[in-house]
Amino acid sequence: MSKAQQPFAVGIDIGGTNTDLGLVTAEGVCVRRQHLATRDFSEANAYADALANAVRELLAAQKITLSDIAGIGIGAPNGNFYTGSIDYAPNLQFKGRVMLKELMEARLATTVTLTNDANAAAWGEKVYGGAKGMNDFILITLGTGVGSGIVVNGQMVYGHDGFAGELGHATLRPNGRRCSCGRRGCLEEYASARGIVQTYRELRRRHGLETPADITCKDLTALADSGDALAQRTWEQTAKHLALALSNAVTFSSPEAIFLMGGPVRAGHWLLDPLRIHFEKCLLSIFQGKTQILRSQLADNDAAILGAAALATY
Repeated sequence: MSKAQQPFAVGIDIGGTNTDLGLVTAEGVCVRRQHLATRDFSEANAYADALANAVRELLAAQKITLSDIAGIGIGAPNGNFYTGSIDYAPNLQFKGRVMLKELMEARLATTVTLTNDANAAAWGEKVYGGAKGMNDFILITLGTGVGSGIVVNGQMVYGHDGFAGELGHATLRPNGRRCSCGRRGCLEEYASARGIVQTYRELRRRHGLETPADITCKDLTALADSGDALAQRTWEQTAKHLALALSNAVTFSSPEAIFLMGGPVRAGHWLLDPLRIHFEKCLLSIFQGKTQILRSQLADNDAAILGAAALATY
């Protein structure tokens, strides 16, 4: 039986705090989940032992074995598809280069595929979501940071070293905000959840107003709904920043669509309406009217697991 014909795949989403595992059907339904506290492990071998045990428990709970799955897909920060390694991820307790694919395949008799979390999400969109049938598209994840997965001619773009497609760290504003990567003006500092909140704080400061310390992107949507002009202006500015970055991305890959996922996308029309308007204005004329901006069709709570599971089926 080929991988694509197997009834299940295991998707693993590794985060700095928790690791989420899911058993996914060939139709893209997550039928069972398991969790592991990533933060509890400072040593890679101990983490791999615990992760392998969690996979076994996940399968046993469904009364299936490793022979019933297409394989295991892993989405990880700084994950490298070519080497199967996690390279110097700043938010993980185990440091350096971790050969996780190798460690997991030594513990489990099945194929393991690993890439970074945004690439996994993009492949999930192609296999299970709105990009079915598309060979050229980009997926952008908006959250704590900004990630991207780029598919061209039906293939994920990895570049020569496995790290292509870091649109979140493309320079948007030279000498702009200091980014966590050490440079200035990256898109991430303007379109991530924290970057959007920072824009709101700056606008209020210019008007001599304080901002609550615990305000979130979700709050900004509610404030915009209630008529807060500065919250509405924040979403407009965010749309302009994102539109410029996305229009630049179109020039090198000419995608059929750009999909957006993550918390800030829940702002709905406050973000998406001005984004589509400014995006068309920023595009080179030969690209205008050709690329749709769409919301991901993967449910937020399952997207990372589905994306990782999709890796295992192709």
